Amino acid sequence: DLYECNVPYLKDLFSESVYPWDMLGKIKGLCAKLLEEGIEGFTEIETGILVGRDVKIAPTATIIPPAIIGHGTEIRPGAYLRGNVITGENCVLGNSSEFKNCILLDKVQAPHYNYVGDSVLGNKAHMGAGSITSNVKSDKTLTTIKTPEGVIETGMKKVGAMLGDEVEVGCGSVLNPGTVVGRRSNIYPLSMVREFVPANSIYKKRGEVVEKY
Repeated sequence: DLYECNVPYLKDLFSESVYPWDMLGKIKGLCAKLLEEGIEGFTEIETGILVGRDVKIAPTATIIPPAIIGHGTEIRPGAYLRGNVITGENCVLGNSSEFKNCILLDKVQAPHYNYVGDSVLGNKAHMGAGSITSNVKSDKTLTTIKTPEGVIETGMKKVGAMLGDEVEVGCGSVLNPGTVVGRRSNIYPLSMVREFVPANSIYKKRGEVVEKY
């Protein structure tokens, strides 16, 4: 319900997973498999770093392997990829932004001072400047997912945000561990989100979520 995955090397992972957070523990293994088998049109520019065609990497960006970077993606100055990062095509990993153990589908933009950890971002998802995915609870207990049907136990300590296709996150927002945002929804700037936000919604503040028309 959150994603339409058109990235060939990610399709099996998505189709085999019941919940998006189930994929987080499989990213490292998938990176190893793709690096061993190779992907048509991709080049291993350094050990453990596989990039597609027309990828732009700024000289001051840091990439810790493993990483799979899709065609046409831009990694801007000061970006820090901490390992286990897989992107689709035409993404922007931006200025002074940090990424670890995450999946970005096609045309994701995290262009300015973002943190994306243990998260899955859908097609055309956009992180406003300074918005982050918090991935560990302050009391260090296991992350739960709150849904309209009840609470789901993930069994995992580190779970960031699951953003559906075309989600817009306003500047300066914090998406707390286990946040799920449905497709085409908007998060107001400076929001603090710790819940399930339905598709086609506008999150203004806690307790004030309205349907988009």
